[in-house]
Amino acid sequence: MKQRIFIYLFIFSMLLVLFQYVNSKRIFEDLNNRMEKKDTRLERYKDSLNSIQDAFLEASHFNLARNEDAISYFEEEGFRINELIPLIKDRLYELNEVKGEHPIVPYGSSEGRKMMINTVKLLNHKWIIADFSDGEFWGEVLLVYEIDKNNQVAFNLVESFLYPFD
Repeated sequence: MKQRIFIYLFIFSMLLVLFQYVNSKRIFEDLNNRMEKKDTRLERYKDSLNSIQDAFLEASHFNLARNEDAISYFEEEGFRINELIPLIKDRLYELNEVKGEHPIVPYGSSEGRKMMINTVKLLNHKWIIADFSDGEFWGEVLLVYEIDKNNQVAFNLVESFLYPFD
């Protein structure tokens, strides 16, 4: 009788070990599959990040903040670039407050509105590109700017265009 109990216990323990082995193997394989999917997804995200970084570098190529030659030009003139960029943009935005027609934008606005410069991008130490709109019409201007020792900024219009109205 004692021997049968041991045999039953042995068979039961073997079944328990077999169940644990199969269950552990299934869990291990599931974790490996998850890890492989995460690795694949991580590689895809890294590739996406690299392509976004490349696109950002390409888009920011004409940017005063990233142009070492233009920064050196201003530093040689005694300007600090981190203060100069906001100063130039602010002076251009201040022209939006002038009474009457905008002094830079060569196009008249629609009735009851005023052309205003919306977005400004400093390309280098001499050029600015900006877009303007009155809410109905919009366009872009290319400006040449100069700054003197007294932080006075002079803007000269080089080229402009107005998008066609549909």
